[in-house]
Amino acid sequence: MPMVVSVFDRPQDVVAAVTKLKGRGFDEIETYSPAPFEEIDEAVDPKPSVVRLFTLVGGLAGVVTGFFIQIWMSLDWPVKVAGKPFASIPPYVIIGFELTILFCGLLTFVGLLVAGKLYPRFQFDPGYSARFSGEEFGVVVACKDRDVAEVDALLRSNAAKEVSLVDA
Repeated sequence: MPMVVSVFDRPQDVVAAVTKLKGRGFDEIETYSPAPFEEIDEAVDPKPSVVRLFTLVGGLAGVVTGFFIQIWMSLDWPVKVAGKPFASIPPYVIIGFELTILFCGLLTFVGLLVAGKLYPRFQFDPGYSARFSGEEFGVVVACKDRDVAEVDALLRSNAAKEVSLVDA
């Protein structure tokens, strides 16, 4: 699958090009910029992040684990203290809360690694150029052979300084 690599000078041009590409149905778009720009991120992926689902699952797992372990231990080792029932909920809230925070933090970290695709890479992407980290912006579009001319024309019409074709 060929990749069309384009170079831009301004983030506004990148946003315009990505918006038009998304409107034409191209979904495999990667952008590179020397600094973070929120408008570029919104143009590439306007959906909310899945990290919040990892946090929710971590919180629910933490509170269930906290209460389950304590109730299980109190029923396994029944010691009657001041006539209270073996599985008295109020004293267990503290441990349940602490495990909720712990599991939320751990699963949020895992979610960041998964959603951000932060796994070790031993080579750069084929469309990456070192100048994208310096002062220029890059847009890499993976498309089919029949769509290369359309993508090239669309990128050039949005003030692309340079457009080239790279085989993936």
